[in-house]
Amino acid sequence: MIKPYYEKPKFKLYQANCLDILNEFPENSVDMIFADPPYFLSSGSFTCQNGKMVSVKKGDWDLSNGTKKNFEFHLEWTKACRRVLKPGGTIWISGTYHSIYQCGFALEVNKFHFLNDIAWFKPNASPNLSCRFFTASHETLLWARKEKEAKHIFNYDLMKNGNWPEDFIKKPNTQMRSVWAQGTPKPVEKRFGKHPTQKPVDLLKRIVLASTNKNDLVLDPFTGSSTTGLASYLYSRNFIGIDTEKQYLDLSIKRFEELDKNLENKLKIHSNEI
Repeated sequence: MIKPYYEKPKFKLYQANCLDILNEFPENSVDMIFADPPYFLSSGSFTCQNGKMVSVKKGDWDLSNGTKKNFEFHLEWTKACRRVLKPGGTIWISGTYHSIYQCGFALEVNKFHFLNDIAWFKPNASPNLSCRFFTASHETLLWARKEKEAKHIFNYDLMKNGNWPEDFIKKPNTQMRSVWAQGTPKPVEKRFGKHPTQKPVDLLKRIVLASTNKNDLVLDPFTGSSTTGLASYLYSRNFIGIDTEKQYLDLSIKRFEELDKNLENKLKIHSNEI
């Protein structure tokens, strides 16, 4: 068994290829998976970041190996995820048009049952530098269940009646729709550094709260800076994150330890008040 890179109660990180770790997990053991796999965009093109032109190369892990091999990669990791999910367990996958259609087809091949596709609208998306296309201002989230006949977790009342001030589309006391308006990560979320495809905490809070209960096990096979883990830990879920890149696991640890310290301080203050 591969030893964890970092381990605390309810929060565990591994430095490894996710397939190596997933193959060691028992079947039917995970409640929910959030995956943000490589988009395979690092091909020498440019994008806009903070008003400046920058290369889109994120790292060697994001280099394309061609359409066929890219699809085989998605087929393999989604198959491994299916094995470890509980029958009613669900998987969320985030991506753009560069990857999300291959991921969706991989889910279909591996006999997942689709529940929703969510359009994550980014009101503060970067402009398009070429001025030859529409400005990309959303990502797609796929939500699917392992077994078609099983019952999955959906905390409907919280989604409908909860407080979601960051999303101007969500109206009070109405069903939550499949278009979510949420900005990109806030500066405070990048205080220790940033991952090139880092997701906002608000987005993962919603996903965790929608599709898990307290003490459930949440897995992220491409954990990056572990926003999934922070949201899971904040709401008393158990978390396992996997990544090949040491620098992002170290960033995850800094983010987690700050969150853990803040939660401890709040608990002490609350205890003193009582």
